[in-house]
Amino acid sequence: MDAVRWLEKLAFAGWPALESFDVAGWRLRFAGGYTKRSNSINALDPTARTDPAIVGSLEAPYLRRGQTPVWRLSPLAPPGIADILTRRGYRSIERSLLQVCPLRADFAADPEVGIHPEPTPAWFEAFQLHSPVQPQHRDPMRRMLASIVTPAAYAFVEEKGRPMAMAIAVLQGEYMGLFDVLVMPYARRSGLARRVTESLYAWAWAKGARYAYLQVVATNEAALPLYAAQGFRTLYAYEYRVR
Repeated sequence: MDAVRWLEKLAFAGWPALESFDVAGWRLRFAGGYTKRSNSINALDPTARTDPAIVGSLEAPYLRRGQTPVWRLSPLAPPGIADILTRRGYRSIERSLLQVCPLRADFAADPEVGIHPEPTPAWFEAFQLHSPVQPQHRDPMRRMLASIVTPAAYAFVEEKGRPMAMAIAVLQGEYMGLFDVLVMPYARRSGLARRVTESLYAWAWAKGARYAYLQVVATNEAALPLYAAQGFRTLYAYEYRVR
């Protein structure tokens, strides 16, 4: 369980919320509705309170902001909370895996993969166009990325000015968090996901990282074989619940 706590802490910092606070063993995260990870209720310990009064008080701040409450249930979630949420009308919408991989010196940087310390205008434009960023979420997304306090790398591949692939890496001591690997539909099945991710592993290795972690939807049949071949193994799973 200590490993889960540690990786949850890393993931919270690696993909930050714009605002968060802790209540009765739970962490409430807010980012203007941009991504479930940064707008969800997360248990910090299996002893977190689950009585009806606290459950309602955890939902209330989201409702006041006009957001649908989202619960993210990791192995730190208290026993019985899933049944409580089911009785309150919640259902599971997505199961995801947190995977960890030991980095290696033979992960090589591809010279065609640009690595930038912050998102360039072209990176932002491509991300907004090809990822599910709604117009109302563009400002929260920009502020979230700007709030990352650890060294970060924004990988970007272009071909004749046309965006092909991109991803984000966040350096956190001996760990590197990998986020938002995106290959454009017209560029898929060409090995770009491997080239982009391994360029980021090489960047992180050179800066002292020895492990990488990522969060991937359990049904992502395109990404999972690549991550397995790179050495990623699932440490734990989590799921989201919405009413």
